[in-house]
Amino acid sequence: MTLRAPSPAPAASGPRSGTASGSGRSAVPAGYLAVRARDASFLVHRRSAAVVGGLLALLLAAVVANLTLGEFTVSPAEVVKVLLGLPSPDQLVVGTLRLPRLVVGLMVGAALGVAGALIQTVARNPLASPEIIGVTHGASAVTVAGMTFGITSYAVLPYLSVAGGVLAAALVYVFAWRGNLHATRFVLIGIGFAVALRSVTQLFLTKGDHLVAQQAKVWMTGSLNGRGWEQAGPLGVALLLCLPLVLWAARAQRNVTLDDGTATALGVRLGRTRLGLVVTGVVLASVATGAAGPVDFVALLAPQIARRLTRTAQIPLLSSALLGAFIVTLGDLLARQLFSPTELPVGVLTAAVGAPYLIWLIVTSSSRPGAQA
Repeated sequence: MTLRAPSPAPAASGPRSGTASGSGRSAVPAGYLAVRARDASFLVHRRSAAVVGGLLALLLAAVVANLTLGEFTVSPAEVVKVLLGLPSPDQLVVGTLRLPRLVVGLMVGAALGVAGALIQTVARNPLASPEIIGVTHGASAVTVAGMTFGITSYAVLPYLSVAGGVLAAALVYVFAWRGNLHATRFVLIGIGFAVALRSVTQLFLTKGDHLVAQQAKVWMTGSLNGRGWEQAGPLGVALLLCLPLVLWAARAQRNVTLDDGTATALGVRLGRTRLGLVVTGVVLASVATGAAGPVDFVALLAPQIARRLTRTAQIPLLSSALLGAFIVTLGDLLARQLFSPTELPVGVLTAAVGAPYLIWLIVTSSSRPGAQA
């Protein structure tokens, strides 16, 4: 936002709350900091900036722990050597096994965090997330169907996941549309489709080959095991292509948080804006699911925790992305370490934390029927 200096005015009797004192200075709302460049200045929410700094520090610590800890402990100095491309005896452990898996986890977590934030913004409901409204179940159903019919290549399965997630979201959107998109109807129809798609997935599991069914079950729990640069590369390209949509969504979501009457009076095309936000969130969730399987509850946890930390009017996308990346990175580390040498899928850890949180959200939401995300 650009701040312009107001015209000189008579001195007030005292300083006003939330404004900068002195002539020639722009009014800065309380809790914000004006960052000025040459021809423009921007408002930065102080608490949000502090939260982003803290999350970056936590994420960096989780990244270091993920690269150093494991069945073979690697010193931080050797990790730095590998990252800088210098010769190291731990090149295989760090550069080939742990680093690409970590990169996939970071991107998957960030994508799920932003996807959950956008879907919850449109639904105006803290319970809305890709796994709740059927997006990840659609991705799972199509992917498992592909495995059942002999498609087991990790180069093809992500495209099936994206197609399934987008198709499921399109069906939910069409059935929920009644002249406009009502938040409660959108969530309830999404839950119905999620149950139906889960049944379809189970049908394919029972009809498929035993080995294929076992492979599909591992994928359905959400796992980073065996992920390498062949998954990290396409995932990174897909997220870069989605970046312009995310930047647009960060600005557009402010209008969606307004009530319908106010937004319409301001000239906002709510139908198109909501559709764009939903499409962006669905594509991000489907791409992440295609890379690592349905890592449940990350898209549910990250946005709501981010909003409670920043205390902003809308769900912050950057904080949601950082929290999603941190949850997946920490969850993958714990999945490798808790029952070593047995390795759990990261989705098991996120579900173990997310399920109680979902119950808590339902209880608190039912006690405050007028509350919205």
